[in-house]
Amino acid sequence: MTRAIYLDYAATTPVDPRVIEKMVQFLGPDGVFGNPSSTLHRQGMEANNAVEQSRQQVANLINAEPDEIIWTSGGTESDNLAIKGVAQLYADRGRHIITSAIEHKAVLDSCLYLETQGFEVTYIKPNAEGLITPKQVETALRPDTILVSLMHVNNEIGTITDIKSIAEVTKDRGVFFHADAAQSAARLPLDTKTIPVDFISMSAHKMYGPKGIGALYARRNPRIRLQPQIHGGGHERGIRSGTLPTHQIVGMGEAAHLVAYKRAEDSEKTRILSQDLLHRLMTIERVSVNGNRKHCIDAIVNVSISFVESESLLMLLPDIAVSNGSACTSASVEPSHVLTALGIDAETAYSSLRFSIGRFTTEEEIHQSVKQVAEAVYELRRLSLHWTAYP
Repeated sequence: MTRAIYLDYAATTPVDPRVIEKMVQFLGPDGVFGNPSSTLHRQGMEANNAVEQSRQQVANLINAEPDEIIWTSGGTESDNLAIKGVAQLYADRGRHIITSAIEHKAVLDSCLYLETQGFEVTYIKPNAEGLITPKQVETALRPDTILVSLMHVNNEIGTITDIKSIAEVTKDRGVFFHADAAQSAARLPLDTKTIPVDFISMSAHKMYGPKGIGALYARRNPRIRLQPQIHGGGHERGIRSGTLPTHQIVGMGEAAHLVAYKRAEDSEKTRILSQDLLHRLMTIERVSVNGNRKHCIDAIVNVSISFVESESLLMLLPDIAVSNGSACTSASVEPSHVLTALGIDAETAYSSLRFSIGRFTTEEEIHQSVKQVAEAVYELRRLSLHWTAYP
């Protein structure tokens, strides 16, 4: 059977073999399988040591302190903990939150929930290229604003938000700032010592680690408290209860460690491949790029192919893993909320495809995928009355 071509790294990444090798040491009866909270015996102490070493590795990735890292089940929980945790604990200071119309659903749905609890949310609209500016945030701030939550890199179009400038604005106004870095942690440098952000969400499976584990950075100087969203045994300093999954945590730690020294190499490879991908895609008639290619990561390329519904196109490409939007909204029949927020009409949004490149992508896979996409587009347009009527 022919191996499928995987170009959906923004949805999830394969676990790096070196991460797998590390993880299996913490699973079986001959490994370190103890509960890291059971520190009165050797198995528990060894597991706890592994957890804390991994905490240091994740902290190193963003130049943070290890006690600023809180383990979660993934990016979604990290977003929920940051947004709800701040809103509920600091409600007496204000009940206004700022986010954008192109955020991940974990952020948007958390904000929608808080609106039912009496909070007011401002949804900043991006410009036509998908960019949110510091000026927009500054203009939206009010005396009762307590939190701004924006993603560093958009998961559908790859645009980069200037979180450093925005964090400086919020800091000056005494407003907490949360950055969703699920897409950026493996691809862009993040330094909490130079970027005055208060919270950063990260997800292991977006950086060649396992699914089901993530982390939330919460600044400790000055110390910012959070209202816990999960109650139980008081793990993670009482902020996030639940037995720590040592093997997954070790996987995230090792993945973060690999990213730290491979990011430059991965980025250069991705830059070359994405340029090749985009060049080849643009040879197909009536293809347009969504987003701003000057202010985005190379790893994500989002295009619309006129006179072709992406759903139909994907059905003709069973051996190529690409998407027509975020993996978290792929079951929806609605057009991408990100693209429509950019002012793109529904027909063009329905014709969009997101290609995302990663560490294991090859040049041959790029060539083969575009060749098959072009053939499928030709076939669909041949059957389209709209295309045959197009001058």
